[in-house]
Amino acid sequence: MTILVTGATASVGRLVVDHLLAHGAADVRALVKNPDRASLPDGVEVAVGYLGEPETMPAALKGVERMYLASYPDTAAEVLALAREAGVKHVVDLSGEPESWWYELVQAVEASGVAWTHLWPGEFMENSTMWAEQIRTSGQVRDAHPESANAAIAMDDVAAVAAAALLDESYIGKALPLTGPETLTRAARVALIGRALGREIPYVELSHEEAVAELTPSMGEFAAWYIDGEAELVDNPQPAVTTVADVLCRPATTFAEWAVTHADEFR
Repeated sequence: MTILVTGATASVGRLVVDHLLAHGAADVRALVKNPDRASLPDGVEVAVGYLGEPETMPAALKGVERMYLASYPDTAAEVLALAREAGVKHVVDLSGEPESWWYELVQAVEASGVAWTHLWPGEFMENSTMWAEQIRTSGQVRDAHPESANAAIAMDDVAAVAAAALLDESYIGKALPLTGPETLTRAARVALIGRALGREIPYVELSHEEAVAELTPSMGEFAAWYIDGEAELVDNPQPAVTTVADVLCRPATTFAEWAVTHADEFR
């Protein structure tokens, strides 16, 4: 059974490859744009292609039975049509709930006629590295809405659930909401990064407008969208769900654990 992992050098896709191998999957094919820079484990078949260029996909899809589909809605309908034609029987997609930016991908997957499993993660813990440079250079965090709260999830947990869903047909036809194990404010996350570093990190509260201005150089037009979302979570915090633990039969990664593992990124 050949499993194609698209976006195999991206943050989540690369981890999906590792988890499939850890489960003993023998026929893992990784879709990469540049094979010379892929750095994939031994035993992984490399296929050259890109979701954004559907014309590159037919060779990569040949003989594939299951596929992890990365979040790229722009050409998803075309890619999925090719997947169905190639005989792909099950797609596990990284997407989002109906009100999210990524629901267009969900609609394309369900319209394709291929069996599906949706993964709907909340914010990634890795997004906290947006604070890394200012922690390294100033020892503090300047941001808005310290009481904004969500249940961020580690990318590795998302990838582990993706691998489990690819290998277990019981998840076909299910949408899996994914969060970390606890709801934390942004201020609490900064405090836990500080604990991992062995020092206190002050949280300097910015106004909503100041935060948008600070993020615009790196996020462009998405800065306002991101900060608006954080503001919404002040009065409507995201609750944690148990999906990761239910699927993996082990606790989801806590933010404190993640902060210790990633502490060097903030030093």
